Amino acid sequence: MPTDVERWKDEVYGNEIREHLFRFAEEGWDAIPDDEEDAWFERFKWWGLYHQRKGQESYFMMRIGTPNGVLEPGQLRTVAEIADEYARGPVDNPEFGAAYCDWTTRQSIQLHWIKLEDVPDIFEKLEANDLTTQQACGDSWRNIVGCPVAGKDTHEHIDAWPVAEELHETFKGNDDYANLPRKWKVSVTGCDQGCGQGDINDLAFEPAEKHGELGFNVRIGGGLSRKEPRLARDVDIWVPEEKATDIAAAVTELFNDHGDREDRYNARIKFLVDEWGVDKVRRVLQEDYTDWDLETAGDDLRDQYTYNAGGHEHGDHVGVHEQPDGNYYVGLNVLVGRQGVEDVYELADLAEEYGSGEVRLTQRQNVIVTDIPEEKLDDFLAEDLLEDYSPDPHPFMRGSIACTGTEFCSLSIVETKNRQVRYARWFKENVDVPEGVTDFHIHLSGCTASCAQPQIADISLRGMKTRKDGEPVEALDIGLGGGLGENPHFAEWVEMRVPADEVPGYIQNLLGTYEDQRQDGETFRDFIQRQEEDALQELADPEETDYDDPYMHNTKMTWYPYADDDDMGDSPAPTNGEGEPISADD
Repeated sequence: MPTDVERWKDEVYGNEIREHLFRFAEEGWDAIPDDEEDAWFERFKWWGLYHQRKGQESYFMMRIGTPNGVLEPGQLRTVAEIADEYARGPVDNPEFGAAYCDWTTRQSIQLHWIKLEDVPDIFEKLEANDLTTQQACGDSWRNIVGCPVAGKDTHEHIDAWPVAEELHETFKGNDDYANLPRKWKVSVTGCDQGCGQGDINDLAFEPAEKHGELGFNVRIGGGLSRKEPRLARDVDIWVPEEKATDIAAAVTELFNDHGDREDRYNARIKFLVDEWGVDKVRRVLQEDYTDWDLETAGDDLRDQYTYNAGGHEHGDHVGVHEQPDGNYYVGLNVLVGRQGVEDVYELADLAEEYGSGEVRLTQRQNVIVTDIPEEKLDDFLAEDLLEDYSPDPHPFMRGSIACTGTEFCSLSIVETKNRQVRYARWFKENVDVPEGVTDFHIHLSGCTASCAQPQIADISLRGMKTRKDGEPVEALDIGLGGGLGENPHFAEWVEMRVPADEVPGYIQNLLGTYEDQRQDGETFRDFIQRQEEDALQELADPEETDYDDPYMHNTKMTWYPYADDDDMGDSPAPTNGEGEPISADD
């Protein structure tokens, strides 16, 4: 039997959702029948809108897709203007203010507190500047990810940006690929760093050489979601650049025909690859979905991958780097991927003043300003904004990633963004960085959906609940030693349901053990992988410190974790188009 979601999609889905969305926007929040809310909220995702969680009824998160993380000149300013005008909620965030932009782990942009009534105006402004929310969510092609400096990096074998552009233009808005069994995530990488993170995507193109020609090896079936992480499997296929779109269409059609539409949990292609095996996947692709002879895999160029490999790396692109044309790009660290709107305006100004106006987003939730001439570089680096968004950040700042959390997300179990900010600041002031460590990754995900990609971090944090002193408190599972790179490895989960205020003490103790027991400059990841399973449990203990956690109470039971009056009864939601409580109209 098809799921409820499949039935809803059979009725209305894809591009046709837009006219219904605009009708509801014109008529107001109350126009959505109560018994149809779940169906419409599921459909709205196709146009980049997620309804926010309980207590925030009538407000939406809006996701803007930026293929390969590229924001062309003028587009960042457009995003800032939209955030400034339309993404202000009824209460401020204590760290980031009233309006802000989130840069995501898939090189996209998220805005919060969006009202349904404002969607048509926002779409008009986005589309006038060649931006869109189309398929930023939903069961379709998602935002295409890859090396954020494709075409501007000295480490690339192939400029993958034209390939990513062609894939974006072919599959976004294409009715033939609009209704897939589940989300479809694609990575295109042309460099030797691995920053496209192909290993954790449904479909990955990674640089390889065959017959003296550069092209891509194809991998299928990666992903981190829930507690079923998979690395993408090598299906023994190589394609030249001009065949990338054809093989992408073939693999998507295979998934569309054979993906599970009766069980959404099993609907990702990673489970189909598990069931069939790579030999059958390749055979079915050849026999049923391609009209040319598939080439076997070429010589893999992945052996140079350093991205998140545990040691020194170039792949996160933070810092100052020369482009092939003699200009420079500068990668700026954005703690937990969130910038207040005034800082976004200033970033747009600096990109226009010193560079070409282009800005790129990374899968580490950071930003890159490109095309800076050498003679302007020192002045750019002296700008005040770079004191907060440094190209040379402290390791604990550089590696801190967090998902949306209970601030807005209905799935999250714990508060994330502000907590990770406080963690990083506390670590910087209280924890000694082991000698030689410049990159250290701590990823905090509010639940098992893995939006913060915790399984590929040095230290993985995953939201849970527990009791402490008889009271319910927010807690975190702790995993160790994850990463990608040449030999990708998922984190080993070693501590469960640690109260959130004891996590900093655990990490402080753990890094002390690492410093004492490491061998010959051993990386943290290598140190963890060297341990026997039982030994991992003995490396450190949770401990209370002077770290203070104001978010220990059950934020899921409040309408907004940072509101002064924070129980559900104090929520102003739902509101009308002017942001006024609808209940006041009764």
